[in-house]
Order: sequence, then structure tokens, then C-alpha cells
Amino acid sequence: MAIIKPYKTVIVDDHPIVTEGLQLLFSKSDDVEIIKSFKTGEALLAYENLDKIDIILLDIFLPDTNGIDLCLKIKKTYPKIIILGMSSQSERSIILQMIKNGAQGYLLKSASLEEFKNCMNKAASGELAFSQQVEKIIENTSVYDLKAVPRLTQREKEILKLLAEGKSTQEISDMLFLSYLTVQTHRRNLLNKYEVRNVVELLKFAKENGLYVP
Repeated sequence: MAIIKPYKTVIVDDHPIVTEGLQLLFSKSDDVEIIKSFKTGEALLAYENLDKIDIILLDIFLPDTNGIDLCLKIKKTYPKIIILGMSSQSERSIILQMIKNGAQGYLLKSASLEEFKNCMNKAASGELAFSQQVEKIIENTSVYDLKAVPRLTQREKEILKLLAEGKSTQEISDMLFLSYLTVQTHRRNLLNKYEVRNVVELLKFAKENGLYVP
């Protein structure tokens, strides 16, 4: 369900020219209400009314953390908050990681006021939103690239670790004191979860996406 205007918005950026510029740009807008601005991730997380915020405009590089990790942390606690990453950096990998960590969009700081407004409106209605230059950067990106990588359960981590060590289903069954059928089911679920055809592809995917394989 779309959020109601004006969007209660906070800015997280340690550059005064950015925060003051955005506050000035939105000062006469009926769509956006800038509630506060913060220079660090710690200050944002300490804000007692964070649960009442609709949108966070989040810089990627902050003095105490990076926006990618902070985005994931916020979304775990406040899943309904819309996060739009913003940066002067336009690397495709950074943009995709922000989206995978729960951001609903990404803008370059050079974007116009109308682009900011359009992106906020799109994100508020449930769509992924990008400024024009960012759209060009990710125009050949598949929907799968933008999907968050599903997390492993503790049992799946154990089984994936043993698979990476070359253990067979029977060996894993014996080592974890599980039935052969249970281990087989976990293996099949792992393949389905990550949409791969076999264990070789599963281990390759796990390595590329930083899944738990010690």
C-alpha cells in the first residue's frame, strides 16, 4: 500500500552542502517533508522516532559506516521504511548491492529535484526507482540480479559447509545425526532456493554471493 503525502523524510549525509541543498529544494514541496538530517549512521539509529519515518535518503559513504550495511540493518528492524541510496558514485556493483540489501532505489546526487520527486513517488508506490543516469548504468540488469539473496538457516549452513568439503549425502547424514531423507530434502531445498541445477552450481553461487562456506 502506498504511503501518504507528504512523505516524512530524513536525510543521512555528512556533507552540509548536500543536506542543506536538499532541504532547500524540498522546502516548498507539498510532497515531501524533511523531518531531520543526520551525519552518521549511529545518529540515525539513535533517533527515537525512526519508526515514524516514511523515506530515508541515505548516502553510501558515511564517516562511521557505509550505506550498504546500514541499509540492511535498518530494513531488518524497520522493514516498512523506504530507503533510497544516493551518491556521487555510480558503480553498478554498489547500486545492485544496495537493492539486494533492501533499498527501493538509487539516485546520483547530481539528479534534479524532479528526479528526486519522481523516484520518491515511484518508491512510495512500491516500485524500484532510479535517477536517469543510474537507469542507464543498470539498463541490462536482469530482475534476478536485483533480487535479494535468500539467507541460509543454521542447518543449511552446516550442510552447505559439508557439501563444500566434498561430503556425500550419507556422510552428512552420519555426521549430523540426521536421516538420509532429511539431508536429501535439505539439499533439494538449497538447489530450489538458489535456483541452481546441482551442487557444483550451488557452491559456485555460494562463493560468488558470500554465503557461509568457511
